[in-house]
Amino acid sequence: MATTQIETVSTNADKAKLALAGLLVVGAVSVFYLLGKQDLWLRVLAMLVLMAAAVGVFFASAQGKELFAFGQDAIKELRKVVWPTRPEATQMTMYVFAFVVIMALFLWLTDKSLEWLIYGLILGWKH
Repeated sequence: MATTQIETVSTNADKAKLALAGLLVVGAVSVFYLLGKQDLWLRVLAMLVLMAAAVGVFFASAQGKELFAFGQDAIKELRKVVWPTRPEATQMTMYVFAFVVIMALFLWLTDKSLEWLIYGLILGWKH
């Protein structure tokens, strides 16, 4: 039986950073509503400052650094993609549209045939 590896937070410092980031997010939402009588720009600014602090604390943790590295790797892989030319993309789009039209006609014909078979021949109902 194969066992699966579960990745967990390894150090207490990382646990504390993630907990602090979570508290900052909760605090940001709370501050937005607690400052309900203030101007909207002040409420949004306070929320954005606390959210930015939460993001900063998260990216200081090991999981945040891993996420950042994953993003960098994804960008590197995206640069390796060979994108189709405009004529190739247009041709493939036309193939998709043609397939959709053909399938719509097939399903319509199937539906009408079954309707005729069930209601017309088997049940004898007239529309």
